[in-house]
Amino acid sequence: MRDRQAHQVMWRQIFPEPERQGSTLQSQLRVCFVDAVLDGRLAPGMRLPSSRELADMLAISRNTVVLVYEKLAEDGYLENRPRNGYYVSERYLHHHRPVQTAPDHPRREAPQGVDWQARMQAEPAGIKWLDKPEDWQRHRYPFLYGQFDPSLFPIADWRECSRQALDVSSIRGWAPDAIDHDNASLVDQLIKRVLPRRGIAARRDEVLLTVGAQQALYLVSELLTPPGSTVAVEDPGYMDARNIFLRRGAQLVGLEVDRDGVLPDPAVLARASMLYCTPSHQCPTGITLSTERRLALLEWARTHDGVIIEDDYDAEMQYVGKPSPALKAIDHERRVIYIGSLSKTLSPGLRIGYIVAPAEVVVRLRALRRLMIRHPATNNQLAAALFISHGHYDRFLHLMRDELARRAGLLIDAVRTHLPMMDFTPPDGGSALWGRFAPEIDTRLLRQAAFEQGILVESGEAFWLAEPGMVNGLRLGFSSIQAERIEPGIAALAALVPRCRLR
Repeated sequence: MRDRQAHQVMWRQIFPEPERQGSTLQSQLRVCFVDAVLDGRLAPGMRLPSSRELADMLAISRNTVVLVYEKLAEDGYLENRPRNGYYVSERYLHHHRPVQTAPDHPRREAPQGVDWQARMQAEPAGIKWLDKPEDWQRHRYPFLYGQFDPSLFPIADWRECSRQALDVSSIRGWAPDAIDHDNASLVDQLIKRVLPRRGIAARRDEVLLTVGAQQALYLVSELLTPPGSTVAVEDPGYMDARNIFLRRGAQLVGLEVDRDGVLPDPAVLARASMLYCTPSHQCPTGITLSTERRLALLEWARTHDGVIIEDDYDAEMQYVGKPSPALKAIDHERRVIYIGSLSKTLSPGLRIGYIVAPAEVVVRLRALRRLMIRHPATNNQLAAALFISHGHYDRFLHLMRDELARRAGLLIDAVRTHLPMMDFTPPDGGSALWGRFAPEIDTRLLRQAAFEQGILVESGEAFWLAEPGMVNGLRLGFSSIQAERIEPGIAALAALVPRCRLR
């Protein structure tokens, strides 16, 4: 009896209690086996428990164990001896022996090592970050912008498109290197189905796929922003775009933002050779740039030989009124570099972005991309192309607009009821609400106090160009919080505001 208990203890150390969420039981069991074989805990020739015995020990289905045993034997990790059971194979023994350490030598003084701090380039002044907790999904009230809500994601549709992308014939198409081209089907779907909604007509040689909009910004900055150049940015604005320009050694000048969007101040623009902006739903305010100001920005670019980087931030999520055409759509002199993303709409983890630019610019951007990552994952490109071509993307946009409009309404009502002291403009699209308190309210303190109560909000100081920036701004995202939690979350947040005054 004691021997049997010891036997079970040994196997339980190799195969811990399976997790009931996450990867499948078959996958977990296989990983445990492979790890134990390759690191030597299961020695060659060792007999494994019977499928029934292991299933009883782990409280899982015997069929699960049988399938794992059979597949591991097929792959050479186990050996099936008929009527005798499964044994650990010797096939992979020599490939995973530990590297022998060199014999001991007389003791020497410890080397000084490399002074890595001295070798690394200093981080440029003005870099700011806006981070979120890694476990943000565990918090009860996550008012965070742009995060994934699994209840809204079309899992079945995406899984089916991914499965089709893994067909043998499809794999032959996307598995080879794709340095000098992108997946033609996805580029065609962007040209045919996505860009026309923004009023943009483009050719294949004018589109480059990227690993999200962030890489697109990095590539464009690398190509078009020489050290010492001056870039005009929105203030407040997207801090990661500013960080990228700063790393290139650019000088930044800020343009104010009011209720009509970024203000095209001639005195500021006269100092710049490039402008970065988010005209569809300005970051972080969510304001849509007026037509008059769009034309003014294009006129500046024409008369001052300027270039505009248009980050079409949250453009697909317009639920009040009709969306304005992109700057790129009314640019007749090819001065606008357009950056878009499917990740913003579907899920941040997909990392699918794109650039629309003159063909000669795309050629150079593609060469830079090759130096950085060669090319984005082509299997994801094909899955996205299938997702769009099968109509899932348009259907998803329709559902998302309706749901975000509903959540926006709930948030607006909750803020008006519980936070009447916060000034804000109701959003007509996107997935966040931007507000400002009286100057004596410090939203940095509010963010920390809220975090301790399970409420996640984004204080606004990082969006400002100056240091430390205004500390009374607050962004409330509503794409990642369930609708029924919006009102109680805002009520709980309001109770914390009185104690968050500047000291």
